[in-house]
Amino acid sequence: MSEPFTPEIAAPDDIAGGASKAGAPATPEGILAYLANLGLDAPTVSHEPAFTVEQSKRITGDIPGAHTKNLFVKDKRGRMFLVVAEHEQRIDLKRLHEVIGGTGRLSFCSADQMMTFLGVTPGSVTSLALINDRSHAVSVVIEAALMAEPVINCHPLVNSMTTSLTREALLAFFRATGHEPMILALPTPVAEA
Repeated sequence: MSEPFTPEIAAPDDIAGGASKAGAPATPEGILAYLANLGLDAPTVSHEPAFTVEQSKRITGDIPGAHTKNLFVKDKRGRMFLVVAEHEQRIDLKRLHEVIGGTGRLSFCSADQMMTFLGVTPGSVTSLALINDRSHAVSVVIEAALMAEPVINCHPLVNSMTTSLTREALLAFFRATGHEPMILALPTPVAEA
């Protein structure tokens, strides 16, 4: 097993607008500063808020690259997973736990859990929210097909902005925050006869 990626930069807690030592979540400006300090190119576009995949397609459809959807779920033991997939990917939630190593069927995490562990509100769940998971309580799962895309778009902690990262930059971000992603083919719903 390889050593975790440890860049020689300030930790998220030390960046202006980043997650504070007192536990306040990072801001969009803080996450963009963190990405810049990692040396990652992160072009970002502001737009009207997008709360659903359908709204996102209409609002951000002209931004090049793969767009994401994010599922923040937990298993029967309370283990939490952030599942990141291409925004049109259908996922069989009844079988997802089998693939990601969860115990029993998964359920969605509450708004309180989103804020506590990811520092975001419903409609703004994003892979970049892992900057706020300082306790490493959340496991990240990425759809394998998404990682085949050269550019991946995600929200910088708010759904009124879109940040474009190369797949290598997204992986570097995960590793810098101490989250080694599981890259897996996720189950799709079985067609009914």
